[in-house]
Amino acid sequence: MKKTLLTLTIFGILLMSMPSFAGTHGKDGEVTGKSVGAAALSLLIWPGIGQAVNKNESKKNITHAVLGLTGIFRIWSCYDALVDRKGGVWENRI
Repeated sequence: MKKTLLTLTIFGILLMSMPSFAGTHGKDGEVTGKSVGAAALSLLIWPGIGQAVNKNESKKNITHAVLGLTGIFRIWSCYDALVDRKGGVWENRI
């Protein structure tokens, strides 16, 4: 029970801090039902799936999928899919 609460607390803190630096590159879209589903897929299944659902370019989808091998990138990819962000750093891939 303690591990679950600690995990949820850390996850909540990370989610609250993401919007502060997420707007530095790219352009946020709208949060819709589709983007919420895409975010869930990126977080629970594999990063890159959410970007594919949001119809991003294939180079962004592939980059998210490869960087998904790192655990922390799942959270970023989830946020990126949630706000349906277009563009980004590294030639609009991240």
